[in-house]
Amino acid sequence: MKQSTFSDAEFSNKKKQTRRDRFLAEIEAVTPWLALVAALLPYYPKGDGRGRPPVGLERMLRMYIAQQCFGLSDEGIEDAIYDSQSIRGFVGIDLTHESAPDATTLLKFRRLLEKYNLTHRIFDEINGHLASKGLMMREGTIVDATLIAAPPSTKTGTRSVIRKCTSRRRARTGSLATQFI
Repeated sequence: MKQSTFSDAEFSNKKKQTRRDRFLAEIEAVTPWLALVAALLPYYPKGDGRGRPPVGLERMLRMYIAQQCFGLSDEGIEDAIYDSQSIRGFVGIDLTHESAPDATTLLKFRRLLEKYNLTHRIFDEINGHLASKGLMMREGTIVDATLIAAPPSTKTGTRSVIRKCTSRRRARTGSLATQFI
């Protein structure tokens, strides 16, 4: 039985759920974890030989998907696991009993995925699962980690205003110059 820490108790009783918490909960709900693990299991090392046993496949897969969702480097996701309780919970790491997989471990996992062209298989599996629910995922960059249903865009006028900030400083005020074009 896992014993709760003071940090876990404080985190579970917080009043506000952050956008990161909501986003990771949505990823958790729409990802077919069992199907993904089953698809990758034949390629993942078993740890029969000498050396350190491999980190669990589902944990590495969760770490990889979190890395891709937030656009982090290998070192960045390692640091994010130590910094963020929500990412730590999503990946399934309890720092009182174990440390986060290091950047080199994730690099080896990514190379394994690339070697057998499994990244496409992962995202095809996720897209197939999402399509069955009427959703879709495309490659891109998350600027704000929220998923919203939005109606098609309507233009309110014939002329749009674009605000362009420049780094030119005004001589007297010392503020940034802002141009409207």
